[in-house]
Amino acid sequence: MQNVFKDQALAGKVAFVAGASSGINLGIAQHFARAGAKVVIISRSVEKIAAAAKTMTDEGFPALGIAADVRDYAAVDAALKQAHDTYGKIDIVISGAAGNFVAPALGMSANGFKTVVDIDLNGTFHVFRACFQYLNRPGASLIAITAPQAVNPSLFQVHVCAAKAGINMVTKCLAMEWGPAGVRVNAISPGPIADTEGMLRLATTPEAERAVKARIALRDYGTKTDIADMALFLSTDNAKYVTGSIIDCDGGAKLGDAGADAIGNFG
Repeated sequence: MQNVFKDQALAGKVAFVAGASSGINLGIAQHFARAGAKVVIISRSVEKIAAAAKTMTDEGFPALGIAADVRDYAAVDAALKQAHDTYGKIDIVISGAAGNFVAPALGMSANGFKTVVDIDLNGTFHVFRACFQYLNRPGASLIAITAPQAVNPSLFQVHVCAAKAGINMVTKCLAMEWGPAGVRVNAISPGPIADTEGMLRLATTPEAERAVKARIALRDYGTKTDIADMALFLSTDNAKYVTGSIIDCDGGAKLGDAGADAIGNFG
């Protein structure tokens, strides 16, 4: 069996990553480039996406950055066409563009709610719907980046909960529809990940950080590499029979309050 973690696990593959100017999605793109893939990344900002692509080309890896807003279907389609024209048929598509802010429903405008749904949910549909004609199929792997809020109701996150729940269903429905064409569609649900904008906003003090970690079974944040490794696995033939799955990569955070010192009960 192929070892998915060896060098050049994605040699000859073409990967398209949406929302990759920073954070988890850039980490995935960089991981894929080091694994041998030709990588195309998109995000709204011309400057940010160019800088992100440069982090890969500076290491000697083929990478192309394209400015495109996932809320604009035509722009996404044009970016995918450019990726296809540059590198050929696309093997892997990651849809991870996301927006978030903390606000109660009564403190949120209708436009604020719509903006997050447009970026997260509509953006995921746009990326997946537009990519189909450019895919190398059978064998293509599509991965959405969702979040625990898809299944865990959260205070001051009604917009995110709604959008992520939609992403989970888009993932499952497309897996059913596109499975006969040999296209796999899965999602990764990251838990608390260190050095990301989300955790910087949600755990703003050392005390808050300790409180978050105390509720995680493994008692620590994950890393961007943890998510990238999961995406790498889902992008290889080692996961060729995995589709329609929402995979938690969260250190056990979703299991519930792990605040008690369970180890002491077995002393």
